Amino acid sequence: MTAPYRFTHAILRTPAPSAVKGIRADGGPDPDLAGLAAEHDAYAATLRALGLDLTILPPLDAFPDALFVEDVALTFPEGAILLRPGAATRAGEVEHVREALAAHHERVLELPAGHVDGGDVLRLADRVIIGLSARTDRAGAEQLAGLLAVLGHRAEIADTPPGVLHFKTGCGLIDAETIFAVPALAGCPEFAGLEIVVTPAGEEEAANLLRINDTILVGDRWTATHALLEARGLAIRPLPTIEIARIDAGLSCMSLRW
Repeated sequence: MTAPYRFTHAILRTPAPSAVKGIRADGGPDPDLAGLAAEHDAYAATLRALGLDLTILPPLDAFPDALFVEDVALTFPEGAILLRPGAATRAGEVEHVREALAAHHERVLELPAGHVDGGDVLRLADRVIIGLSARTDRAGAEQLAGLLAVLGHRAEIADTPPGVLHFKTGCGLIDAETIFAVPALAGCPEFAGLEIVVTPAGEEEAANLLRINDTILVGDRWTATHALLEARGLAIRPLPTIEIARIDAGLSCMSLRW
């Protein structure tokens, strides 16, 4: 099996001043712009330190959520797919990532109908799981499954539990055969055959960890999760995520990786 977390390249986008007004499901205070920028800088520096070649796109003030580039596209060694985000205010972001994708990928496919956010798409070693959510509908998921097949990837469609914004809000890869998941996703039928490690009590937000090659990026507040991962012999890089969490985002959201 090919490890689905082996990366050499990533695309990021610098936060715009408008990012403090990004979408959030449950209200709450705006993030601090300087703090948000600092978190993004730390994230970019970490990806570089782990050996990735970065393309950092300019800010888009007209689109507050545009720094979360993962939601508007998918990237694989075989090609990229432009998505159709489920939030109407994000639809215009897609055109602003097209050129960067085309510069790195010979094939750039486009989702023709329905809606899919990249935060609902989890790549495993042998397949891709597409989670249905408030941002990803079945029509979009079925269209995406067809495009993934063109790139040589098998897809399965799963249900995202109520209260979990995106599928990957509630889960992430520890390794090719191990999923880190919130309790509500621990019994996901599409995880059959994989080991499931449940988030420690009170650290459900840590589920959106991000493995980059041999290192796992995880929010710096989640000390029980740190201990759990280190006990498994894994290298971790704790990163600040307080400000991005205020706008319903996590570590995987801020980059497109391949």
